[in-house]
Amino acid sequence: MAGVVVLGACAAWSLITAAAGDGRPEGVLLAVLAVAAGYAAGRIGGALLPVAAPCAAALAGICLTVTVPRLTPGPPIGPLLGHAGATTAVLALSAGAACCAARAAVTPAVRCALWLPAAAAVVTAAALGSVTGCVAVAVVLLCSVAAGRVRRRGPALAGLAATAAAVTGLTWAVAANAVPGRTAASLEERLTAHRVGLWRDALGMAGDHAGPGVGPGRFGELSTVSAQSPLSTGKPHSAPLQLAAEQGVTGVALLALVFAWLLYALWRSPRATPVVLTAGAALTVLAAVAAVGNALSFTAVSVGGGLLAGLATARPYPDDTTRHRAYAGPRGDGATR
Repeated sequence: MAGVVVLGACAAWSLITAAAGDGRPEGVLLAVLAVAAGYAAGRIGGALLPVAAPCAAALAGICLTVTVPRLTPGPPIGPLLGHAGATTAVLALSAGAACCAARAAVTPAVRCALWLPAAAAVVTAAALGSVTGCVAVAVVLLCSVAAGRVRRRGPALAGLAATAAAVTGLTWAVAANAVPGRTAASLEERLTAHRVGLWRDALGMAGDHAGPGVGPGRFGELSTVSAQSPLSTGKPHSAPLQLAAEQGVTGVALLALVFAWLLYALWRSPRATPVVLTAGAALTVLAAVAAVGNALSFTAVSVGGGLLAGLATARPYPDDTTRHRAYAGPRGDGATR
């Protein structure tokens, strides 16, 4: 119910701001639908096939990255800008799904075999020349390994939330020119001046239209930096800043609420704690990539995020004792059944 309310509020607010600012809410509505559809599919698949479903999702994500031209890194303006961000996000989610499958497996031999799709995600990122993809997948793998030693998921999920908030805060600090001298120069060189300029345009719009924003889909029309670049997609390449510019403070609050809902659902999940924390780590990587890139503009990324969350929060059927062994009690703090 909480998810229905949060996603419904996101859809309703996009329609309200579109009406107020003559915007185009189709992109936001599609993203909301993609997350909801992915989450529902994940809940069903995770209940029926708690090991096979995430493994299949991981392989599908890797194949999608390799075969779909719009996901492979093209000639982006800078790292994590455009298609490279989508590649990083899909590979991180694929690695998270593969690690969830390995963590849910009961037989040691099967568990070892299920780590192979996660390793394949690293190889795929390297083959595509995506350095950020390699780093993102490595982070997910390390978090999954560390999750095996964690007994209480609450503090770990709080740490993941703090990490996502820190990355978002750094993005806003760079856009507001609030980072000290040498650090600011280093970050701007890494991020590229074009992207930082887009962020500053978005922050300026947010300051001038803090209530309803300028309207969904209107950033490209009003941004001077975007208009000056022939390669620009009309987006600021930062999900929080885009919502701040186009949907005001409420839009940013709703985005944060969606992420908080996902973490809360993971905290309440009956799945084992290592599975939950692995999914949480992958979703946190996705949040970080979305804060500094254009990943959420790709429907495959939104579907993948919802799918992974659904797989990690699926409830077992009470009449199947075999499947119960891949689950833990409420919040995963008790012994595995």
